[in-house]
Amino acid sequence: MTANTDIQFLKGVGARRAEILKSKGIDTVGALLRCFPRRYLDWTEITPVKTAPYFENICVKATIVTPIETFETKRGVKIYKFMAEDSSGFRFTVSLFNQYYLANKLNTGRKYLFYGKFDGDFFKQMNSPLIKEVGYNGLEPIYNASKNMTSATLQKLIKTALSTVEIPEILSDDIRKRNNLCDINYALQNIHFPKSRESFERAKKRLVFEELFCLQVALNVIKLKTHTKSGCVIKKNYFDEFQNKLNFSLTDAQRRVVGECLVDMCLGKPMSRLVQGDVGSGKTVVAAALCYIAAKNGYQSALMAPTEILAEQHYKTFLSITENTGIRCALLTGSLTKKQKSEIKQNLKSGQIDVIIGTHALIVNDVEFQSLGLVITDEQHRFGTAQRDKLENKGINPHKLVMSATPIPQTLAYILYGDLDISVIDEYPKGRQKIDTYTVDSTYRERIYNYIKKFLAEGRQGYIVCPLVENNDGLDITSATEYYNTLKDGAFAGYSLGLLHGKMTAKEKEDIMARFFSGDIQLLIATTVIEVSIDVPNAVVMLIENAERFGLSQLHQLRGRIGRGAHKSDCILISDSESSDTKKRLDIIKNNSDGFKIADYDLELRGPGDFLGNRQHGIPEFKIADIFADKQVLLETKKEAEKLLETENVLKLPENAALRAEIIEIYRKLK
Repeated sequence: MTANTDIQFLKGVGARRAEILKSKGIDTVGALLRCFPRRYLDWTEITPVKTAPYFENICVKATIVTPIETFETKRGVKIYKFMAEDSSGFRFTVSLFNQYYLANKLNTGRKYLFYGKFDGDFFKQMNSPLIKEVGYNGLEPIYNASKNMTSATLQKLIKTALSTVEIPEILSDDIRKRNNLCDINYALQNIHFPKSRESFERAKKRLVFEELFCLQVALNVIKLKTHTKSGCVIKKNYFDEFQNKLNFSLTDAQRRVVGECLVDMCLGKPMSRLVQGDVGSGKTVVAAALCYIAAKNGYQSALMAPTEILAEQHYKTFLSITENTGIRCALLTGSLTKKQKSEIKQNLKSGQIDVIIGTHALIVNDVEFQSLGLVITDEQHRFGTAQRDKLENKGINPHKLVMSATPIPQTLAYILYGDLDISVIDEYPKGRQKIDTYTVDSTYRERIYNYIKKFLAEGRQGYIVCPLVENNDGLDITSATEYYNTLKDGAFAGYSLGLLHGKMTAKEKEDIMARFFSGDIQLLIATTVIEVSIDVPNAVVMLIENAERFGLSQLHQLRGRIGRGAHKSDCILISDSESSDTKKRLDIIKNNSDGFKIADYDLELRGPGDFLGNRQHGIPEFKIADIFADKQVLLETKKEAEKLLETENVLKLPENAALRAEIIEIYRKLK
C-alpha cells in the first residue's frame, strides 16, 4: 500500500466510509495522513485541584475515593457520581451521564487522569470529563468531525494508515539538514500522536516548512516558465524625456520602480511585475511612464481597471500627463455608443492608438491590437485569471504590470503574486497632506454635521460613506439611499448633495462624478464605490458611518480619497459598537497612516480569506501553515525554492519525483 492508494482499500474504511471521506477531499491514504488535527487535548500538564480555574479545560490526576453511585432522572437519564481526590487532598465531584461502559471500568481507590472543566458554586465538580489511565502522557488529536465521521473514527483510521504506509520524502537531505527538520514519517507520526510537546513542535515545524516550500517551488516554476518566453524588447530608454515633459518631479521611489521595470523590459523576456503602493503614492504616473516608453519603441499599451469610474479617472490622469507628448490615448468602456466603440476598435487595430484604457470591454473578442507590448491591470485582485489571460493573449507575450492600491502584507504578496517580481513605491509625492482621524459614537453626529458645514462654507467638499445601498430589515446599519434622502431634506437642506453607489448605471455614476469633480456637488453620499482612485483634491473631510462594518485596509483606502490637495483633511469614524475588538481595530486606523502596517494588522486580525473579501483570489487553503504566524518560514522557503531551481530541470531528477508530483498538484490548483 502506498500514499496514492485509494482510501477505500485502507483497512477499516470500505465503500461507505470511502464515500464520506472522499466528500471531505480525502481520496487517498496520503490525503488521510495530511488531514491534520484541528486541536489537541493536552494530557501532559497536570493542574492541582486547589488552583485549577473554573470553566477552562484542564487535566487533573486524582484517586477515586468514594463508591460510584447511580441515579436516574425523571427523563430516564442515568447519572454515575463519585468523588475524587488529588495528591494534595483536595476533592471534587465527578458526574457521568449515560456512560455505563465508562463507569463500569472505573475502580474505587485507583488513580486516573480527568480532562474537563470545573464548575460549581461552593464545591468543584466535573461533568462528563474524559478519563484515562495514569501513564497516558501525550497530546490527544481532535479532528474535524461530522455526523457520519467522528473524530475517534478518524483517529483510528489514521493510526492504521501510519502503521501501514511509508510516505516518500519530499525534502532533500541537504534542505532538511540546513533547516534542522525531521523526516516526513516522524513528522506525520508526531503531528497526529505526539508523545511530548517537543515532538509535536518538531513535527509541526517540518510540515509547515514543507507546505510553504512546495508552494514557493510551484510559484517559482510558473515565474520561470513566463520568463523563458520571448517578449517585446524595449531598445531605447525614453524615461528622461518623459520626466522632462512633466510639470512636477517624480519621487525617488517612483524613479526606482520605473527603473526596475525597465531592466525587465529591456532584457527580451516579458516583464511580470507587481507594483504596490499606498494610497496617493503615484502608481498611475509610473504606469504612464512605461506606456510612454513602450509607445516610443513602437508598442501599444492597455490598462484595464475594474470599474468605469476608475477607468475614466485613469484616462483623465493619462491625458494630463501625456499632453503635448504625441502619445495618443483612448478610453473604451461598456457605456460608450456602438459607433464610438467601433471607431476606437478600428483605430486600435490600425495602430492609431498608443494607449487604450478601459474596463472588461477591452477583453471582448473583436478588440484587436496592431502591436500590444504592455498590459497593465489595476486592482488585480478584482479580476479573474481568465480575464487577465484574455487581455494578455491579444499580444505576443507582452510585458505584464500589475498595480495594487491595496497595500498587501509581504507574506500575502509572496503567495498571491509569487509568480511575479515585486516593486514597492514607499514614498509619497511632495504636498501629500497628513489626514487626522477621529473615532466617535453617534451622539456626536450633530456636532460632526456642523463641523462638515464649516468646510463646505469655505468652498471645500466632502464625503459621507455608508456600508449599504438600501436599508436592510433587521440590521441597524445606515443605508446610503435613505441617509441621502434624510440629509438633503434635513441637516444639509440648502446644500448641494449627491448620491453614488454601485447599483447605479454607468451613465448615472459618470454624471454624479463629473458634478463632484466640477464642484457642483458639495457633499457626496456614497458606498465603497469610491474606495479606489477617486481623486478630487478639493475634498477634505470624510465621515464613515458604521465604521465597524469595514475592514482596516478598506477604511484606509476610503480615507485615502481625502488629503489629496493643498488643504488639511479630516476623517471621522462613527461606531456605536461596544465590542473590544472593534475598538481595538478603530484605534489602529486612528493611530496609523502607513497602509502596509495597517494591512499587517488586518491580516493578523481577519486572516487572508477575509482580508481580500473571499476565496477567489488564488489563496491556497493551507492545511497546517499560518501565513502570519509563519512569515519567517515563508521567507526561508522562498530562498530554498529559488536555490533548488537554480539548476535547470532539477525537478526531473529521480530523487525529486515525490516533490515533482506535489508541485504538479499545486500548479493544477493555482491555475
